[in-house]
Amino acid sequence: MRSHITTHVLDTGSGRPAAGVAARLEASTAEGWQHIADGVTDDDGRISTLGPEQLDAGTYRIEYQTGEYFDRTDTETFFPTVALTFSLSDPAQHYHVPLLLSPFAYSTYRGS
Repeated sequence: MRSHITTHVLDTGSGRPAAGVAARLEASTAEGWQHIADGVTDDDGRISTLGPEQLDAGTYRIEYQTGEYFDRTDTETFFPTVALTFSLSDPAQHYHVPLLLSPFAYSTYRGS
């Protein structure tokens, strides 16, 4: 099964995929954030099973446990977590959310 939302975390400081990063997918609701799924990046830094095959249009976020990842390598970091919030506008499309990570910065973009 391929989930509707996938992610890929690259450690730009080491030039390698970020393996073992825990991530949580949540949906925005009137009551707050609702948990949908959890995952951990594989050896290639990817989570291909983060949630169901289909989601409704709406606002979602992925929260990455980046501090735990850097702790394992004895690397100081400024960001213990990174939360990426995004809008899923077309339920027919696949959404890929890459995270480029270093100890003191991060960036992201809409992947394919």
